[in-house]
Amino acid sequence: MRVTFIHADGKGRTDAEAEPGSILLDVAQAHMMPLEGTCEGQMACSTCHVIVDKADFDRLPPASEMEEDMLDLAAGVRRTSRLSCQIVLTHDLDGLTVHIPAESRNMQGPR
Repeated sequence: MRVTFIHADGKGRTDAEAEPGSILLDVAQAHMMPLEGTCEGQMACSTCHVIVDKADFDRLPPASEMEEDMLDLAAGVRRTSRLSCQIVLTHDLDGLTVHIPAESRNMQGPR
């Protein structure tokens, strides 16, 4: 299945292939997107915040209350913001497009 990442500058894009069941954060990091995921998916931070394309947002299951609370701490949050560690890719999400927020900073550097 395919996922498209729109770079923080809004100009570049990376098309990625992923297996169903993959976590979006893992796919993003494997393709060098600047998402830290400091808490390793435990929803204790918001460093994996992405903005889901408006056309794709309704295809996602709703965010949990805990995820919503973490998004309140993220910089540059939009109506379609989600934590990429909480998005499990399924066949229904094939073609998903997400935007890396301009405010993203990966303090861990390249992996």
